[in-house]
Amino acid sequence: MSNPLIAALDDAVVEARSRDIPLGARLRFVADRVRDLSPVYADAVDVFVGRLESVDAGTSAPQVGDVMPSFMLPDQDGRMVTLDGLLRNGPAVLVFHRGHWCPYCRLNMAGVAEIEARVAPRALVAISPERQQYTRMMRSDAGAGFPFLSDVGSGYALSLNLAIWVDDAMAQLIAGAGKDIPEYQGTKGWIMPIPAVFVVGTDSRIIARHVDPDYRRRMELADILSVLERLDSKAA
Repeated sequence: MSNPLIAALDDAVVEARSRDIPLGARLRFVADRVRDLSPVYADAVDVFVGRLESVDAGTSAPQVGDVMPSFMLPDQDGRMVTLDGLLRNGPAVLVFHRGHWCPYCRLNMAGVAEIEARVAPRALVAISPERQQYTRMMRSDAGAGFPFLSDVGSGYALSLNLAIWVDDAMAQLIAGAGKDIPEYQGTKGWIMPIPAVFVVGTDSRIIARHVDPDYRRRMELADILSVLERLDSKAA
């Protein structure tokens, strides 16, 4: 039997995706629906996010001007992708998300897919700790053509100070909603990346970043495009 909350949230995601509004407004629509459907869950998220904000989670991740550490990660079909390879033909946009089970991430990645053609020919990739069967699912759901990479065990996110442990209270709430995070990730632990976007130049230095421990907020699509447009103007 399906979980009524999850079914209602799936409907909310579908409705939000159909609206011609900024990504932030779509995310707030789902957040408001969560609060309407389950105030207890929404309050628990507020506590969880507040704890992350109180310890400045994500602030020690690479900053603008820093060199982005290299990586080699498999895409949804098992092909290995490297940062150096992505940067061969120009800057790259790296989008970290929690996984296919997260309604905010589904909205985020569907939104990024909407601007994929405008990002091209620059490289664009999504990175999550999920196994390939779930990255394939997420990519298909988003209608994306760019690679969805598996950061197994959140190793790369951990190296960036971008990963957090999910406390027992939040883990129990997520599991109680029928989401088996260890199964999705192929691990026993509850580690997730803080959703983030890094725009990386051909010299591997970070040109722009957005890191927010409140996963209900993401970098606006227009802001990503604005960064790339500024790069084009400088190049011209």
